[in-house]
This record gives sequence, structure tokens and C-alpha cells, in this order.
Amino acid sequence: MKSDNTLAQAAVAGLLALGLAASSGAAFAAADKEKCYGVAMAGKNDCGGKYSKHACAGTSTVDKDPNDWKYVDKGTCEKMGGKLKAAAELEKEMKKKS
Repeated sequence: MKSDNTLAQAAVAGLLALGLAASSGAAFAAADKEKCYGVAMAGKNDCGGKYSKHACAGTSTVDKDPNDWKYVDKGTCEKMGGKLKAAAELEKEMKKKS
């Protein structure tokens, strides 16, 4: 009975360690990425912004929706024709300035 309990504890500890390792790797990978709006093809977005019609990854129905984003390498977004902010956010900022 004791060995079963020890085995179960070891399995849980291993899963927790794996989860921590995976999450720290994702955070590390995101450090050299940036959100780029308006470059994702339909169904290939990483997420929708707060101005998007949805919030889930892969649910964009329009190519290059200016309010949907995907992660790209830092410094490449604008070269690809994208923006670092959602179109609706940029529009809102412009209205505040005028």
C-alpha cells in the first residue's frame, strides 16, 4: 500500500514539474515575440483582441482582420504590413487626439 502511495505522489510531482517547465518555456519564447494585428489568415490567429468579435485562437473567419493578432518575431510585424495595436484601438486613440 505504501509503495502505491509513493508511486502516485511521484507521478503527481512529475506532472507538476512538467507543467512548470512547459509554462516557463512558453514565457521565455514569448519574450522574443510580439502581438501583430492584421496579418493572421482566417483560422490561423493566436487570439482576438478586446475589439475583436471573438476571443479564441483559430476562430478568425476573415484573412488579415485588423483586430485579430498572432505572435510574430519582434521587429517583423510592421514589415509584414501589420500593426502593433488593433485597428479599433488606433481609431479610438485618433478620436481622443482630435
